[in-house]
Amino acid sequence: MVLASATGALVLAAAATVIAFGDPRKVEIDVVGFGSAADGFGGTGFLWGGGDGKGGGYGLGGGVDIGGRTGDIGNQRVTGPAGSDFARIELAPPLGEDPQARRSGSTGTFISDCGTNGNRLFNSENVIVAPGVENGAQHTHDYVGNQNVQNYTEDVGTNNVLLAQGQTSCADQRDQSTYYWPVLRDINGVEFDANAPGGGADGNVGRILEPKSAVLEFRGNPRSEVVPMAPFLQIITGNARAFTTGGDNANAKWTCTGFEGQAFADKYPLCPEGSDVVRIADFPSCWDGENIESEDNRSHIVFPRRDGQCPRGTVAVPQLRQTLVYEVPPGKSFAVDGFPEERRNPITDHSDFINVMSPDLMREVVDCINDGRECRTGQNR
Repeated sequence: MVLASATGALVLAAAATVIAFGDPRKVEIDVVGFGSAADGFGGTGFLWGGGDGKGGGYGLGGGVDIGGRTGDIGNQRVTGPAGSDFARIELAPPLGEDPQARRSGSTGTFISDCGTNGNRLFNSENVIVAPGVENGAQHTHDYVGNQNVQNYTEDVGTNNVLLAQGQTSCADQRDQSTYYWPVLRDINGVEFDANAPGGGADGNVGRILEPKSAVLEFRGNPRSEVVPMAPFLQIITGNARAFTTGGDNANAKWTCTGFEGQAFADKYPLCPEGSDVVRIADFPSCWDGENIESEDNRSHIVFPRRDGQCPRGTVAVPQLRQTLVYEVPPGKSFAVDGFPEERRNPITDHSDFINVMSPDLMREVVDCINDGRECRTGQNR
């Protein structure tokens, strides 16, 4: 072990913490040094290698560039991402074009303005997939829209009553829907949940980044008109466990501003100077017309076929497209939250929605889309 500072006694103590709390089969200290950042941890930093013996760097406030990215630091479990999870956006494949709209299609759009979670409403629950389970997501979610998200139970009906009573961050107060997604973090930073479940205790280290913008756009169907969503219809897109399931139900799209015609499904984009990271989530929109949920959380509402037609036995409802834009630190320095075993891989990006629009607002959304207009809450655009 090589000490890199005259303050090595303090740094050595930090390294010893890794050995004491980590799994010695997973953590191998290579170089110990001193970080320059000033924070609650005193800027202490050290370099270490993962189970593959590759070097990397971790600073408690001093910087993160972890090689093997597996191990424990105090109560924090460092699980990813890997350097190979990043690539220059110029290398991303082109996005496929949307199906050509027919005369029978619906071509309008409706945007609901609900903010960017500037009031920092977070939790590590998932009311759709694991209702009532404390830390059921094992990662932290951003919430916009409905603000009553901290008292969920195991009972879906009870949760829907709570949502109906909730205040909303949306500009149109008739939209009490809940929109939530895993946070994106600057892995060089420190956050309130550094040692908490859903945060550092589950491998999700770093400072939570607030989106610069969050566009919640409802779109039509190229083959048919859309019908209103049922109240409390639950919809998910993507798969938080896609890394360990071989990409099943993965639907991540990572791109950069100025490069929206191309995107990665399984890489974080390294954007050129002046360009921001973009996450795009398209939701399924072919509803069975009856159920607001299903046992697998997917069967009741599915994606259209490649030509845009909804499968037999389903009807088209407004399709939610969520577009999040972030200013991130330079380099391989950001990651989405996820389950520990998913190693914060970008393919696991996902998002969730529960419709709690009032019937009259939903009718406005449907009429706007079917009429081919471009609308947003409170005004045409």
